[in-house]
Amino acid sequence: MKKKLDAGAKELATGQATLKAKKAELEAGAAKLPAAKAKLDAGAKELAANRSKIQAAAAKISAGRAQLRAGQAEIDTNAAKLAAGQKTIEENQAKLLAGQKTVDEKTAALPDAEAKLEAGAKDLAAGRAELAFAERQAGASAGMRFISADGSTAVAHVTFVGSADALSTAQRADIQSIAAGPEAAGVEVLFSKEILQDLSSIFGAAEIIGLAVAAAVLLVMLGTLVAAGLPLLMAVLGVGAGVGGTLALSSVIEMASITPALALMLGLAVGIDYSLFIVHRHRRQLLEGVPLGESIARATGTSGNAVVFAGLTVVIALSALAVPGLPFLAVLGFSAAFTVMMAVLIAITLTPALLGIIGTKLVSKRAWARRGAAGEAQARAPRNDAGNRGWGAVVTRRPWIATIASIAILAIVALPALQLRTALPDGSAEPVDSGAYKAYEQMSDAFGAGYNGPLLVLADLPAGLDARGADAANLDVADAVRKIPGVVAAIPVQVNKARNLGAIQVIPDAGPASAETEALVHALRDAAPGIQEATGSQIAVTGQVAAQVDVSEKLAEALPMYIGIVVGLSLLLLLLVFRSVVVPLLATAGFLLSLLAAFGATVAVYQFGWLGGFFDVNVPGPIMSFLPILLTGILFGLAMDYQVFLVAGMRESFAHGQPARAAVRSGFAHSAPVVTAAALIMTSVFAGFVFSHLTMIRAIGFSLAIGVLFDAFIVRMTLTPAIMHLLGHRAWYIPRWLDKILPDVDVEGSKIAALAAGPDGAGAPDAGHGDGHGPQAPSSRDTVDA
Repeated sequence: MKKKLDAGAKELATGQATLKAKKAELEAGAAKLPAAKAKLDAGAKELAANRSKIQAAAAKISAGRAQLRAGQAEIDTNAAKLAAGQKTIEENQAKLLAGQKTVDEKTAALPDAEAKLEAGAKDLAAGRAELAFAERQAGASAGMRFISADGSTAVAHVTFVGSADALSTAQRADIQSIAAGPEAAGVEVLFSKEILQDLSSIFGAAEIIGLAVAAAVLLVMLGTLVAAGLPLLMAVLGVGAGVGGTLALSSVIEMASITPALALMLGLAVGIDYSLFIVHRHRRQLLEGVPLGESIARATGTSGNAVVFAGLTVVIALSALAVPGLPFLAVLGFSAAFTVMMAVLIAITLTPALLGIIGTKLVSKRAWARRGAAGEAQARAPRNDAGNRGWGAVVTRRPWIATIASIAILAIVALPALQLRTALPDGSAEPVDSGAYKAYEQMSDAFGAGYNGPLLVLADLPAGLDARGADAANLDVADAVRKIPGVVAAIPVQVNKARNLGAIQVIPDAGPASAETEALVHALRDAAPGIQEATGSQIAVTGQVAAQVDVSEKLAEALPMYIGIVVGLSLLLLLLVFRSVVVPLLATAGFLLSLLAAFGATVAVYQFGWLGGFFDVNVPGPIMSFLPILLTGILFGLAMDYQVFLVAGMRESFAHGQPARAAVRSGFAHSAPVVTAAALIMTSVFAGFVFSHLTMIRAIGFSLAIGVLFDAFIVRMTLTPAIMHLLGHRAWYIPRWLDKILPDVDVEGSKIAALAAGPDGAGAPDAGHGDGHGPQAPSSRDTVDA
């Protein structure tokens, strides 16, 4: 306890000491109190100021706290969002890990994918190139249509393995039978003329009418059915041999479809005429009292001799058709020449044999009665008396008028020939009611005339091309061709396996026989160098239409040379026959007049369309390309026939001693009737073909018929006697040196007459030809007319 008291005492002492110290401090502080109070007052003031500041700061703090609370709420919200985002991130991280795994797996497969992608890119590029090429090919067919714009007409092109002309009748019928199905459904089906034109039948109703007219002329002239039927029979046999032989070779020799028809036409005409000349001479001699056997021999030796030379002239003219170098034309000429040759052989062999069998039945009872009533003197009337009657006397009385009138008529008719244009006929030349004509017109109306005759362009492509390169090169050529005016469409058709040739079908704007298409063919060929420079391909234009253009031009180029050869050979032949320089020249000049007139009339009807309704010319167009050269050859041969038979009578009279002008009249009087009948017969036969079922033969028949009429009745029977009467004995002029070197063919039968007069030659004038200015050797007529 004491210790506690001691401790308390110490603490009390300590406290008193502390209190004393505090008192001293208090006193010291009291001394400082005024100063401190002053400071305190200053501090109070400062405190009040600071309190205001503190209050303002407190207000700011309160506002800050409010903002802080709002921020805290936003922070809480964002924290919630952050928590959700964190969750999403964690989820995405999980997905990312899974995706990274996939990426790692894909990365491992990336090289294969890149290879596939590269291959796909190449395929895509190739596909795009293929698409672009296909679009170009499709564009190349622009302008080509198989269905008309109005949807009413469709067209189908048919390509045959061989020539369309080689189709048989059964094959044509099979092709046309295809139309039965569509037609049953109400579709009208039309075929082109290449399918419808069946040339297996070469004889129609029009040809029969022509033969009937010829038979009527023969009956009127000869008076009996036997006499009239004999030339017809000989002609039919000659045609059978000639045309039959031609058709027999058709399996080994390619020939034009018109070949047998032309051979038939000529064979009938000359076959009738040649036999008629012999039959007429024999019949006249029988009426003059010549014994049967001698009459047949003399008729064969005189008229038969003239037949041989006349036929030889025709054969020369037809064979010369080989001159242009066109195989189809050469075959056509040789076929017709062979038929004419068969007609000549039958005329000089079978005709005399049948005349011997027929005997005197050849002459009608009425003719025998007239002969008896007229008496022997009249039957043997002098020939110069006969020459004072008839057309020959009329012509020779006014020879200048006859000459000028004949030339003027022929010249006027020939004027249209100045506008002659040639081509091969198309479907527009067919009869207006024919399916071929309807098909042509329907095609022209629905698609354009050029669709009836497309051209073919053959491109010689650059070497070393692959398949696509060759097709592209062919397209380049087609694009260049399409730019040429007059081309509706240029479609690449095919490239050959060697990839060096391309075919392009070209549709022209105009029809196949038009001048515009002909000009287009030349324009395409003229453009060939430019196309080759632009594309590297050389082009050539071909196809049926281009071939027709080439044939027409080749024939036109060959025509002068052809005329020169035919005229030259025939002049030589006529020089041998008539032993005169003037007569062959006169014959040739007259032929040229009749030829030009025939051309003029043909152009007027078939190219201008004059009298087109009568001659069934629906659409006038160019003349068939080989008609001019064909007409030239045939008409020249026939003209020389009439020249031989007509002037041979004049030559015979002159050779018997008559004055030259009298010989013209008397010779004309004895020869004119048979030449007139022959010309009428030949004209009727040819005219029968003007309305033939074969369209191609119509213009030929017309030109030959009108040409024979002009040549026989204007040139031979009017112009020739008029000019020969004007020339007098000068018509028979021949230089002595030429007369000596020429062989004596004795076409007028002077030697036969000398033999008939007896071994001593009594009753016959001096034989021999001399220089053509004096009497000549006698002929058979001296015996029968003296």
